[in-house]
Amino acid sequence: MVPWHQASLLWAGTCLIQKTQTSPDISRLRKSWLAVTFSVLLCLKPSTSSDVSGSRPNILLLMADDLGIGDIGCYGNNTVRTPNIDRLSEGGVKLTHHITAASVCTPSRAAFLTGRYPIRSGMVSSSGYRVLQWAGASGGLPTNETTFAKILKDNDYATGLIGKWHLGLNCESSNDHCHHPLNHGFDHFYGMPFSPMADCAYWELSEKRVSLERKLSLCFQMVAFAALTLVAGRLTGLTWGSWMPVILSTIAATVLLMAWYFVGALIVHANCFLMKNYTITEQPMRLQRTTSLILEEVSSFLKRNKHGPFLLFVSFLHVHVPLTTTENFLGKSHHGLYGDNVEEMDWMVGQILDTLDKEGLTDSTLIYFTSDHGGSLESQFRNNQYGGWNGIYKGGKGMGGWEGGIRVPGIFRWPRMLPAGRVIDEPTSLMDVFPTVVQLGGGQVPQDRVIDGRDLLPLLLGNVQHSDHEFLLHYCERFLHAARWHQRDRGTVWKVHYMTPVFQPEGASACYGTAVCPCSGENVVQHDPPLLFDLSRDPSESHVLTPATEPSFYQVMERVQQAVEQHQQTLHPGPLQLDMLENIWRPWLQPCCGPFPLCWCDREDSRQ
Repeated sequence: MVPWHQASLLWAGTCLIQKTQTSPDISRLRKSWLAVTFSVLLCLKPSTSSDVSGSRPNILLLMADDLGIGDIGCYGNNTVRTPNIDRLSEGGVKLTHHITAASVCTPSRAAFLTGRYPIRSGMVSSSGYRVLQWAGASGGLPTNETTFAKILKDNDYATGLIGKWHLGLNCESSNDHCHHPLNHGFDHFYGMPFSPMADCAYWELSEKRVSLERKLSLCFQMVAFAALTLVAGRLTGLTWGSWMPVILSTIAATVLLMAWYFVGALIVHANCFLMKNYTITEQPMRLQRTTSLILEEVSSFLKRNKHGPFLLFVSFLHVHVPLTTTENFLGKSHHGLYGDNVEEMDWMVGQILDTLDKEGLTDSTLIYFTSDHGGSLESQFRNNQYGGWNGIYKGGKGMGGWEGGIRVPGIFRWPRMLPAGRVIDEPTSLMDVFPTVVQLGGGQVPQDRVIDGRDLLPLLLGNVQHSDHEFLLHYCERFLHAARWHQRDRGTVWKVHYMTPVFQPEGASACYGTAVCPCSGENVVQHDPPLLFDLSRDPSESHVLTPATEPSFYQVMERVQQAVEQHQQTLHPGPLQLDMLENIWRPWLQPCCGPFPLCWCDREDSRQ
């Protein structure tokens, strides 16, 4: 489409030519006008890829937590109100085949920041620990990994992270901050070093508290019964000897009783706190005011750095349980507390966009919106659903290869640079953000390591027809669950599943009764031959293809297997950061705003 100023100039020139074409004396005027017109048009021509690569935009990355692709209007939902996210889509480019590198938080976010499959950085496990379990654990994003924030910081960008981190804090002491955002390229950090949890609000759902309370209660009962038995034996003369076993068992029972009583408070203080840079500002968090604090920080960062360039990563705590929602949005949606929380997050997006407008930053800022993975189907209690909707796609959060856990929203907006209303159906990845923003910011993609992401800019601009991704691999912990092949000459996207979780109960669509589906073990089926789907015709993965129904079955299997083997030859993973030893709570690593265990403070009151 020709911009209005170019169209006006052309119209004026045409009128002049038409009115003077019978006058030979004015022919020179006509030629002069044409020369001027086209000279000006050259100056006013729309931006090309070379123009884009020559500019250095501000970069604003917005990431929701646990949002399903079917939860927002521009992806087909007409019952949840998301006008601000929809506005981004209308003014920018929407990706419909946008894939995360993992179906749970920690590995997905590691891949997003580094542009690499999480297995390369060791941000996976082999023991069932899918994400970081404690803020006081030693695992985290290794210091030798390079994030896009670090590269842009080295290229004179102001870099900030506001919201959720969940990629570790400390290695050897409670203040070495080896995994902290400020050690991974961010100048400024404000938010939650860990992740929102139902346990932060003593909620009806529970990740740790209920399970630990049950185990501690059982242990207490066993030890207390042993102590009482020993005492009874001594008093009745049935046993003899030292009283030391009685004393020790009584002490152990007392400790277990106290641990059972205080474990809920321990979890809240250990994991649910806010930091500003290296300083704890609120421990534990007062959840109801966190939304306003985050918006204040975003506004402050944008105003402080409006002369740019800046990179700001806003990592929402919404829409993860406990779905903390302010009073203005409670009960307002058609989908209970989860819908209320989605609509509040959309309002937060609107507030951020309004700040960009007020500060004159809209046209110079590239905005990206996504979710770290699909919605959680297992987040339900009694008749209430507290997780997202993944639209037509099968499965959800935590399911290694099923589409519902890894296909997420992907929206880019950059006024005057990216075409408004463009829709791209090509396979893309969250890992693609790394090379895209690095190159836009004037940096160089590292050459000393494998980068799995691909620069999206040519695709976004429409300069190329296809994504650079021919294959995408889908891991669950360190286990390869699935792979997809974009066969461009046929316009087909094939999906091969090597392993899938067993849904519970039989006939269900998720692993109900557990927090998340397993990646290995007896409740995971290994398929021989693998399952094959044609996502181009069957995006819901409803119809398994066989040699009898798909003539290309064996050729597809062979080609995908070749790609998997080539990929595996490039893997040289380091220590697994999420395995048990790196993922248990270590008191000496626990961030604490007072002398441990007096971890309580509130330095946010001055803002209120």
